[in-house]
Amino acid sequence: MIVENVCTILQNIEREDARTSEEAAMDLMNHPQSEREANRVQASRDELVERIARAIREDGTVEPLEGLHLNHSSSPTELGHGVSKPAFCVIAQGSKEILLGDHRYRYDPAHYLITTAALPVAVRITEASEERPYLGLVLRLDPTLVGSVMVEAGHPAPRDHTAVRAIDVSQLDAGLLDAVVRLVRLLDSPIAEARFLAPLVVREIVYRLLMGEQGGRLRHVAALGGHSHRIVRALERLRKDFDQPLRIENIAREFGMSVSGFHHHFKAVTAMSPLQFQKQLRLQEARRLMLGEDLDAASAGYRVGYGDASHFTREYKRLFGAPPMRDVERLREAALASASL
Repeated sequence: MIVENVCTILQNIEREDARTSEEAAMDLMNHPQSEREANRVQASRDELVERIARAIREDGTVEPLEGLHLNHSSSPTELGHGVSKPAFCVIAQGSKEILLGDHRYRYDPAHYLITTAALPVAVRITEASEERPYLGLVLRLDPTLVGSVMVEAGHPAPRDHTAVRAIDVSQLDAGLLDAVVRLVRLLDSPIAEARFLAPLVVREIVYRLLMGEQGGRLRHVAALGGHSHRIVRALERLRKDFDQPLRIENIAREFGMSVSGFHHHFKAVTAMSPLQFQKQLRLQEARRLMLGEDLDAASAGYRVGYGDASHFTREYKRLFGAPPMRDVERLREAALASASL
């Protein structure tokens, strides 16, 4: 009996040793592969930094190909307010954060960001320096193109009508990064070649996005029905009539939704209520009017739909951190200082 037990123990030890050896062998086989993958990703990131830095050597933004914007910044920026566009955003160097309602999204060279609707957002570059400037890429997403790629890839519109947040961040995988690098390489190609090949690479990028973590977000926006599509149409309506009184009942009825349903799905997509959305549009336009057309605060407030000047001033300060004219003076001083560098 004792001999049998000893034999069983020895057999188990042998099997365990064999299994351990197999696992060790697999680790040895997989380690070089994972190391090669990491080296390939790093090489792609380094190339992206080099090519964007060569394409835009000073602070600012350029559009070397239609729908492709490159950005360079040699220092972090203050929080700036604007309106997002449907886009795919990649950072080659540095980092950035975007605020949408109460939600904050941070991304860097290891992550990409997608926006699928025009929304009032606040943006700032959080990591940049003279030695390592912020270098970013924004590729505009055409909903028609997304729909075309979706159909060709055999991915039908989603059946559920759940509204999907119009902005999010995901990890940038090696295949998607490689496609981005190949798109930027075309900046060094002859113009005719770049114009022919760029749309093909863009289609590949859209395809990879559809296959990736954020594919559901793109498919909902490209769909012909569902709540997300109706909310996108409602956003267009609100942007067009932002200076008019907001009548939620009429808008909800126009898009075939109940008032409560409209509120729920609007916030699911935009991270804010319709009133908050309209308020941010109004205040951003007022800021533009004071800066660009030299309007005083009361006139700018009236132009964007505020009948009460003091109410306008309070809401402006709450969003931008300073009363209207003081904020505009600060922006002008910053612009003059930047121009004199």
